[in-house]
Amino acid sequence: MTIQHNKPVRIAVTGGGALLGQGILRALRLSTLQLHIIVVDINPLSAGIYWGDESFLVPPGSSAQYIDSIRAMLSKTRPDILFVGTDVELAPLAEARAELEREFGTRVLVSSPDVVAISDDKYETAQFFTSHGFPAPASALVQNQESVERLIAEHGFPLIVKPCVGARSYGVSIVNDRPALDYAMAHVERGVVQECVGEDQLEYTASGLYFDGRCDAVIVMRRDLRDGNTYRAFTVRDPKLDSLVKGWTEALKPFGPANFQFRIDKFGVPKVFEINGRFSGTTPLRAHAGFNEVEMCIRKVLWDEPIVQPEIRSVTILRHWSETVIAPERAELICQA
Repeated sequence: MTIQHNKPVRIAVTGGGALLGQGILRALRLSTLQLHIIVVDINPLSAGIYWGDESFLVPPGSSAQYIDSIRAMLSKTRPDILFVGTDVELAPLAEARAELEREFGTRVLVSSPDVVAISDDKYETAQFFTSHGFPAPASALVQNQESVERLIAEHGFPLIVKPCVGARSYGVSIVNDRPALDYAMAHVERGVVQECVGEDQLEYTASGLYFDGRCDAVIVMRRDLRDGNTYRAFTVRDPKLDSLVKGWTEALKPFGPANFQFRIDKFGVPKVFEINGRFSGTTPLRAHAGFNEVEMCIRKVLWDEPIVQPEIRSVTILRHWSETVIAPERAELICQA
């Protein structure tokens, strides 16, 4: 399906109530494209659902009715491209992507099930990097006591205990001794123990875009965290880090965007501890720095425009809360639609 440049691009974005979905919406508003935006969410009181031109309610991505509801949304709204704004929707949409694209002609920007699975699991992420010859945090599954003991012997404390599947630092514990480690391991469901890499001030978020077998655009930002989310970000210009991000992206082979979160250890070695095989919550921050990956993906997927490395602006980004104010009857109308 060829979309004409002189017509508004019809974009559907799920997760209107999520940081990721709202970040995609913010990046769209920063783009130079003519857009008609359909916002999808599970809740009529999600702020982002009021940021578009149309709204559509669906059940959670974990629901057995989710894909049928997405199918109904695509049939009714006919977007040119669908962006995924929550993690829980990635797996079902990755499985259904080819079928949905054939049925509706909508391009679904989601990576393969394998990429989604690697990115979703902190232990699999570490195994992926190690298997491709990249440094990664030393890791041991909680249930593998022998590996945990070897990790303690080789790296000592502090260590980090976290769920294999999780986000925004939920359930993450930094432990400084054996009793704290034992307690944390006993209270995490399917957890991983990892070496504690680097200092807080040496944490980075980076992204690459992968199409046609290569990564042609990357960006690196240093970040400060609050409650597991980036609340201050600083652009970084470092050819060595850029080259690493390109290598990571080309090893992962996402469909479009991939985000890597890493720290630099005491020996100056970058070690990735988390992959997002998708856009991330810092997507609009990157757009402010001149790296609007959402717009670049639209232009590539719909018009086959080449991905070109943009000039990254030197900026410091400070995040803050904002508000969306609606009349009560607007939420009622969305529920009735």
